[in-house]
Amino acid sequence: MIDYRLMNIADYEQCYDLWLKCGNGLNDKDDSHEGIDKYLKRNPSTSFVSTCDGSVVGVILCGHDGRRGIIQHACVSPDHRRLGIGKKLVELALDSLKAEGINKVLLVAFKKNEGGNRFWESMGFTLREDLNYRNKALTELVRYDPDYTKE
Repeated sequence: MIDYRLMNIADYEQCYDLWLKCGNGLNDKDDSHEGIDKYLKRNPSTSFVSTCDGSVVGVILCGHDGRRGIIQHACVSPDHRRLGIGKKLVELALDSLKAEGINKVLLVAFKKNEGGNRFWESMGFTLREDLNYRNKALTELVRYDPDYTKE
């Protein structure tokens, strides 16, 4: 049986392991225990996990800045895909954002993540081709993404 609940910092180790298993791009600061704890304290009601027999099998890290919602690090264990878990996690996150008065949500998906991009399209997320996504690190970050190449 699959259960759903708000994510809390006690879920960190299992979520982190799942993010690594699913190939999410992580770094040593934002995705550290301290970084996720800070994120969850700032966004206490918008991130969720799904569990099966006490183990985390799906997670969606979601929050907002008061204006726009953002979905980060959403994934479902490969052994539990195609059961509606991802869809339910997205619905929970979107409902929580709506309850907080957020009207629009964004996410970033790696181009190489074909399955993930198909999923987001099936959930009604459209591809914006009129924007350039830009990044600037304010501190040195160590990335945990074996396919990452600096451009």
